[in-house]
Amino acid sequence: MLNGSGVKIFTGTSHPELAEIIARRLGLSLSKAEVTKSGIGETNVRIAESVRENDVYIINTGCGAVNTALMELCIMIHACKIASAKRITAVLPLFPYARQDKKDKSRAPISAKLVANMIQKSGCDHVITMDLHASQIQGFFDVPVDKLYAEPSSILYIRTHFDLQNIVIVSPDAGGAKRATSIADRLGVDFALFHKERKKANAVSRMVLVGHVKDKVAILVDDMADTCGTLSLAARYLTEGGAAKVYAIVTHGILSGNALQSIEESTLEKLIVTNTLPQQENQAKCKKIEVIDIGPVLGEVIRRSHYGESVSKLFHEVPY
Repeated sequence: MLNGSGVKIFTGTSHPELAEIIARRLGLSLSKAEVTKSGIGETNVRIAESVRENDVYIINTGCGAVNTALMELCIMIHACKIASAKRITAVLPLFPYARQDKKDKSRAPISAKLVANMIQKSGCDHVITMDLHASQIQGFFDVPVDKLYAEPSSILYIRTHFDLQNIVIVSPDAGGAKRATSIADRLGVDFALFHKERKKANAVSRMVLVGHVKDKVAILVDDMADTCGTLSLAARYLTEGGAAKVYAIVTHGILSGNALQSIEESTLEKLIVTNTLPQQENQAKCKKIEVIDIGPVLGEVIRRSHYGESVSKLFHEVPY
């Protein structure tokens, strides 16, 4: 808990519920800021209290109207900078444009680098984010980046909800194998993965299961679920492969397009996501969705950052 001296926590409009959880964890109230839109769609920000020589944290995540959320963040950083804030930290539970991290075809932009430049040029001194889609995004910044992991929270959930003697951790693709093996090793359980082939982006044509899942509870793990086509297809193959039940644990539940319908119609028992993005509406529409609260993790990293303490302990443990 912070004593409130010299610390200000602001939020944009993308995820005020998470900001409230973080502030409560720290024993603080959210600082006052007015964020409005003009008739032509311009974002207007007014910081309604002094931030002079304060340690400022601005919480906004990359969801919903992503471009609006990004502009809100940049304008709020700039407003605090020219109001003489001592240090400004951008807290981005989901980094916007994280999937556009490389030039994968001719004339393609590296938009994640552009976003990093925008945030830095606005006056940001420090970035806190969670489960980046590609770790090299940290290298796009010239300021410190604390990349947190949802892995400890996921492991705690698995330990408290499943019989470890009867589960297998499954990666839905080869790219997520490192994440899945890390969880499997820490739990001391088996691991399997899918090799998938795509005909075009966001559309999987074929998946091949590597590993044994017969009569086991299969838990798919991934960093994000967008259209949920991959998860639904993987769940079907796991069921056909003899898995007793199939669950999925994902850090960022984007759930766009027909994702909720895909989940409902899939063989998944549950899709467990964190609250890096707002999930109340999705939970109301789909009973299979369950949420892990990562507010305490973000709150604790803010506390440690303010007092100059190491955050590496949070890579392996969930704060209490």
